[in-house]
Amino acid sequence: MSAKPRFLSFKFVLVAAAALFFVAGCSSGDEAAPKGGNVAEAPPSVSSDIPEEEPVAQVASQVSPSVVQVNVEAVQETPFGTQEQEGLGSGVIYRQDGYIITNNHVVQGAGEVNVAFADGTTEVGEVVGGDPRTDIAVVRVDREGLPAASFTEETPDVGQFAIALGSPAGFESTVTYGVVSGLNREVPPELTGGTQAASLVDLIQTDAAISPGSSGGALAGREGDIIGINVAYLPPETRAEGIGFAIPATTATIIADQLIETGDVSRPLIGVIPIDISTADAEQFGISGVESGGAGVAEVEPGSPADEAGLEVEDIITAIDGEPIESSGDLFAALRNYDPGDEVELTVIRDGSEETFEVTLGEQS
Repeated sequence: MSAKPRFLSFKFVLVAAAALFFVAGCSSGDEAAPKGGNVAEAPPSVSSDIPEEEPVAQVASQVSPSVVQVNVEAVQETPFGTQEQEGLGSGVIYRQDGYIITNNHVVQGAGEVNVAFADGTTEVGEVVGGDPRTDIAVVRVDREGLPAASFTEETPDVGQFAIALGSPAGFESTVTYGVVSGLNREVPPELTGGTQAASLVDLIQTDAAISPGSSGGALAGREGDIIGINVAYLPPETRAEGIGFAIPATTATIIADQLIETGDVSRPLIGVIPIDISTADAEQFGISGVESGGAGVAEVEPGSPADEAGLEVEDIITAIDGEPIESSGDLFAALRNYDPGDEVELTVIRDGSEETFEVTLGEQS
């Protein structure tokens, strides 16, 4: 059996064995205040006590006040009866008026959420909403004037400085450092049960040590801004060392803004179930025209945009608006750049010949 990538929340069972991940949590009916001045426009100043030759300590002094521990209690009905669970993860303060970004898998099914701040205080939190497809969720506490972190809109550079902050195994305010090891990473389908998990694409890879409990914590750059939200790592049984993943800051804030505004996320819909088609697969099955891989169509949803455009099972999508698609993960990642109602051109290999299809994207909540 293939080892699966481990999400970073640390959960344990009080009554009996049960699944680690639950169905989506509740949404808030409260109206969110306008974003405006509630969002940090720049990283906080470095503490004057930290020398310039200690860059990790400098960033830690800037970011640590904005990183919280998220403690969760949940009850789930299982074939073994009612299971009570507790778990913990991390989070990053997004807005001064009480909004905190974390991972969806940290707060799924949460009956009660408590947030522990770096200053030692705690507040009861409410799950505003969560998005399983990006693994981003938002928790709100009833407190103003929080030390919001600064989230960058810039793509980090491979090799640049990176530090991870969170609560691995419950050790609050833990700091580790390394570099950005890669961009646009996806965790291979063979590690996630055979099909690509949409939440595990378009990720930042880092060698900064991250562990269970770090889920939802910060991956920060040298200037003290947030470049990503930590989400997963490859466990030892994969024979990998120092391979962790974070959701890009731009993805996190786009999803968080939608959750705060509506409690839900609207995303474009094509209407296919994709599978990876590698060049080796194409060669094995005698499929011509697939030069760099693609996203094979395993199923077309009846009445969907793909169905109306004429896509069929066994088609292979190799580009969207001219941008290469080499895997199902590429397709998931590319769709994040579009809105429902946008018209896209799909390049498709069918029976060894290249064809193009105009698809008007639908809406999927």
